[in-house]
Amino acid sequence: MSGNIQNSDKNRSRLLEIRNFSKSYPLEDGKTFTAVSHANFTVEAGEFVTIVGPSGCGKSTILRLIVGLDSDYEGDILLDGKRVEGTSLTRGIVFQDHRLLPWLTLKENIALSLSSADKTAEEKARIVADHIALVGLNGFESNYPHQLSGGMAQRAAIARALAPEPEILLLDEPLGALDAFTRMRLQEELQRIWRVEGVSMVMVTHDVEEAIFLSNKILVMNTNPGRIVAEFKVDLPEPRDRAGSDFALIRRKVFEAMHDNAAVKEPLVEYAI
Repeated sequence: MSGNIQNSDKNRSRLLEIRNFSKSYPLEDGKTFTAVSHANFTVEAGEFVTIVGPSGCGKSTILRLIVGLDSDYEGDILLDGKRVEGTSLTRGIVFQDHRLLPWLTLKENIALSLSSADKTAEEKARIVADHIALVGLNGFESNYPHQLSGGMAQRAAIARALAPEPEILLLDEPLGALDAFTRMRLQEELQRIWRVEGVSMVMVTHDVEEAIFLSNKILVMNTNPGRIVAEFKVDLPEPRDRAGSDFALIRRKVFEAMHDNAAVKEPLVEYAI
């Protein structure tokens, strides 16, 4: 591990750029609360980036602003060099709660994400079928959400977010509500889907092991105010061995960055692993 990231992905294009991003909220006493302060990072085309940190450090705030749910912020959020303005099919999002509509079937829930897409009914039907197959839910097309397990519902939510073919998929604790066994299985599924689709992904999680298992790059945040304090470029062989010594070393270094007060005095500490 060294103090400077070695850029082995020079041929990748910068898909998403966060430049000097800050977000504050007004308080009742006239003061303001700074949720995120001066965040800077990039997401390359096809990259899997995970943001980890304690509760209240602004991880989900960053995702909300990238997806376009709020435009009141300082700095720049650029996708393909253009400032993000409002929501768009180019940015999909999956939440911890699957948010499937209970009165629609699995197939209808996924089709809903294509309602404003400029495609024929036949094209939409093919896309829905392809994405049901992608997440391994063939045979459950006519099931309603209450007839699906938690893991199946989250896979359906991922299929719904991917169906419009976004440039980037945002994942806000997508596996956080699942039991440990299902969560590990879904991590493997998410990794497979990422490889097949080739879409850039930005995930928020509290689970450091999950971040190491899935990511090319890990951003570590800390609180008061929320800020990025370290960046880890992860280059471990596939499939990744959760019990391996290299995996354990990265886990220790990420935890150190999260909890070492000395480390947060630096604006950003970068590591290549």
